[in-house]
Amino acid sequence: MTRVPRPYGRATLRNWKPATALLVAGSLMTLSACSSDGDLNDSAKPTRTPSAATTSSSPTPSPSTSESVDQAAVLDAYSRMWDEQVKAYAKGDAKGTDLSRYAAALALSSTEDDLQDLRSKGIVTTGAPTHKATVDSLEMDKKIPHAKLTDCLDSTGWKFLHRKSGKPVQMPKDRLVRYVTKVEAERWGKQWKIVDVVPQQRAC
Repeated sequence: MTRVPRPYGRATLRNWKPATALLVAGSLMTLSACSSDGDLNDSAKPTRTPSAATTSSSPTPSPSTSESVDQAAVLDAYSRMWDEQVKAYAKGDAKGTDLSRYAAALALSSTEDDLQDLRSKGIVTTGAPTHKATVDSLEMDKKIPHAKLTDCLDSTGWKFLHRKSGKPVQMPKDRLVRYVTKVEAERWGKQWKIVDVVPQQRAC
């Protein structure tokens, strides 16, 4: 089962619905109990941390071999997918982002489902997660080239806010904010796309 990486942590992992990055389903049950507040003034609305905050600290492989070039391309696609997800969650909509360029299949559909869920509850985000991804395997001989990655995703700096008031959404105290994530990618034509993201119930 595919699940979107969500910054709500251990208390809500058990409630995650099937689907795939980035973020809310199970814990939105908790969030729905929070009351909404008055509108923010434009000057008081939370500002979004540039998507560049999402980084991969994996060393850039030397392009001396075709394998290292493909590894670098997969890592780049994963990082850019997160860049676009951060933009989408910050405004509650994937429109106007390049998310579909870097995500597909369950990785894309689950994010769209979660964005719709967030919009219905008046929740947006500020800041961004960080990650440290590595390529575990690369199968270029398949009809559709396939890759598997492992990421250590840290959602500490990614905050969820009530859109109208700008007040932070109450989160479970024992949430897991830094956790291992398993990722799968496929190369569609010349572009690598992230197709599956499965957060693990263990810290990294």
